Amino acid sequence: MRASTLRVSRLDAAIAAVVTAATVTTAFVPYRQPWWFLALTLVASVPVAWRRAIFTVGGLVGGATTVLAVTAGSLAHTPLLFLPYGVLVCTFTFAARTMSPVRRAVGIVALVVGVVVSLVVPEEDLETYRYLVTAIVAAYAVGVGARARRAARAAERERERRLREERAAAVDRERTRIARDMHDIVTHSVGIMIVQAEAGPLVVREDPEKAEAIFEAIGAAGRDAVGQLRLILGALRGGQDDEGTAHGPVPGIEAVPGLLDNARRAGLDAALHVDGEPRMVAADVDVAVYRIVQEALTNTIRHAAARTVGVRLRWSADTLEIEVSDDGRGAPDLREGHGVIGMRERVTACGGTLRVRPGHPGFTVAATLPIG
Repeated sequence: MRASTLRVSRLDAAIAAVVTAATVTTAFVPYRQPWWFLALTLVASVPVAWRRAIFTVGGLVGGATTVLAVTAGSLAHTPLLFLPYGVLVCTFTFAARTMSPVRRAVGIVALVVGVVVSLVVPEEDLETYRYLVTAIVAAYAVGVGARARRAARAAERERERRLREERAAAVDRERTRIARDMHDIVTHSVGIMIVQAEAGPLVVREDPEKAEAIFEAIGAAGRDAVGQLRLILGALRGGQDDEGTAHGPVPGIEAVPGLLDNARRAGLDAALHVDGEPRMVAADVDVAVYRIVQEALTNTIRHAAARTVGVRLRWSADTLEIEVSDDGRGAPDLREGHGVIGMRERVTACGGTLRVRPGHPGFTVAATLPIG
């Protein structure tokens, strides 16, 4: 037996003490029995303390009990109130244990053989048959019930664990989504504001009207950023802002022309081309298109030193292709920053593909999203 099975818990020790007392008593009350009968009662009861090694202990206890039953008729005084207490405890333990079907079948066969021999060889009467079989079946049924309750508790704990993991994963996904949205909003709007603010001092002295347009563009970018940030914060607070006003939907494909207006305010010649027939798409695809175009335009404004940028949406039966290309300096040694990683995560979450490649000159961001 393994060391873990040799350890005796307080519960097992208490059960063994009760079983031993009840079994050994038959060797003294109401008649004193031979020493070998006492030895068999000890073998039929004491090992119950190690009942976790159920096959070994069950064999010892069952074998001793069977010998007691077979030899009881040869005694000068027949024992009274002799019940197989150890066998009943072992039967309960065996039924309560989780084991392979083969081991369970072997154990049941051994139990049945022991009971049959204990009844048939001494030629017990019908009453003895009835109470012994009833006791064995009841002990086995109680053990099966204990095993079923334990399995139900284990299944409930597993469901709770999976639910906690799913909730944690959902929280992580939501945090990632909010971080992407915050990055896209801030970098796009602040990028435009930085470009306009840097150009402002040069223009304000030479072309006051154009300077006024620049300042208006800065204000528009700031207001757009504040509005979208309030959308995110409103979602975190249950869809309401500080004044309790519900927010509108997150911008999607229909807001793409506004992104090109912002690019034009930043000094780019921006054009939108739509091929195919636009139609309704899933909410995650709708948002992904807007954020991809927003991030690509932000990179163009901040890093490309481009003069022109084009956005093309190609609608087909089951896909929507987005392509944003500029004529800037490109990126020979492309290193994916948070923006490109965020775009890739959005596209992957929608089941699509993203391609980011430098041109000669320029830079192109192309994504394909399923819409079928």
